[in-house]
Amino acid sequence: MPSVVVVGAQFGDEGKGKIVDFLAGKADLVVRFNGGNNAGHTVVVKKEKHASTLKTLVTEKFKFHLIPSGAVRGKKIVCGAGMVIDPAVLVKEIESLEKSGYKPDLLISFKAHVIMPYHRVFDVGKEKTSGEKRIGTTGKGIGPTYSDKMRRHEAIRVCDLISSNFKDKLDFTLKMKVDELIEYGVLSSREQIENYRDQIYGKYSCYAEKIKEFVGDDSLIVNEALDKGLNVLFEGAQGTLLDVDHGTYPYVTSSNAVAGGCCTGVGIGPTRINRVVGVAKAYTTRVGEGPFPTEIKGELADLIREKGGEYGTTTGRPRRCGWLDMVMLRYSKRVNGLTELALTKIDVLSGINPLKICVAYELRDEEITEFPASNEDLEKCEPIYVQVPGWREIEREEWSEIALAGFDSLPREAREYIKFIEGKLDLPITIVSVGPERSETIIKPITPNQ
Repeated sequence: MPSVVVVGAQFGDEGKGKIVDFLAGKADLVVRFNGGNNAGHTVVVKKEKHASTLKTLVTEKFKFHLIPSGAVRGKKIVCGAGMVIDPAVLVKEIESLEKSGYKPDLLISFKAHVIMPYHRVFDVGKEKTSGEKRIGTTGKGIGPTYSDKMRRHEAIRVCDLISSNFKDKLDFTLKMKVDELIEYGVLSSREQIENYRDQIYGKYSCYAEKIKEFVGDDSLIVNEALDKGLNVLFEGAQGTLLDVDHGTYPYVTSSNAVAGGCCTGVGIGPTRINRVVGVAKAYTTRVGEGPFPTEIKGELADLIREKGGEYGTTTGRPRRCGWLDMVMLRYSKRVNGLTELALTKIDVLSGINPLKICVAYELRDEEITEFPASNEDLEKCEPIYVQVPGWREIEREEWSEIALAGFDSLPREAREYIKFIEGKLDLPITIVSVGPERSETIIKPITPNQ
């Protein structure tokens, strides 16, 4: 490998979970570096099941929100310092894995921040009062937790949660938040603060007991692995255009989803990264509010949504669907330093003819090919499309056969679609996913000029 960062190249939901799970086969460690349970990674695994003398193949589907996707590969997995952890969700995911026969070899950074019950209340409450300026958050408490992290005094980290002084830390934090707790209806008076503290302490001290065996120094473990020449796979949550610094702010997440977030979110130097794989759908989707230049409306959007199962893993919200946007992908290549691209869900486009690809924007009667820094400008951009031929409708079973046969077995129009993307990006596409299962993945040969 030996160290590979996988990031979303669009608005998130690109299929990173499957790509990470696929690449994890050759990894020794899988490390997630940002976000919380506002992310959702779906991994589909076929597993042998024995009953008496009979052997059957069953399909298992895992929906991870905190645990890195490599968990079902039996790899060592790490939740990095750049994450925010909801301990209730984490414990549930650990127990779910164990119930399915997987004992996670998990390390949780003692520096990661903890999502508390009031963070979720603040998150939902602030969205409701924002009206038309709402961001479209998942309501999981992610933003308020990162806000507390930056305010420093009001934050609780995993090391605090498992400490013998947790109750004192919680008491101090809640007293600083008492006015906000009253404002959002968590408390009706200041006198209720001690009862509220005791309720949280009772629940969270139980979570602490269940996770403390997994807590450790993520930076030390990962750097030691790299020193030994082990293969380390870094998994980003969300997507480039949702990065808090480089996305369509303020319609973004609260952490750094770009490749550079790997360094700060785990504690490694940038010189330790060998490859950066961007994951992109063969079209574009977005959940929540914010500008979306290539968005499609009407029946075609509904068709893509249903064929692609475009509903949020975390919230179940329908995703907005649109054509592939090359302006966006060129921007993602630049800010992440992409070395290659993994293209997912090309199977979803079968039977749609013709297809459109956005190659530039029109802004104030001028053609631009660089992604605007200003959100205000982006909202005014009109996509400039090229039209390309689609390919015939292909049933699920045939896609599996195509994946086994390799890249050249793809329909000619699909191969041309992929080559068009490579040419416009000057970037090789090394992985093509044609379905949710591991076996429905094509490793694409790199041509000599790439």
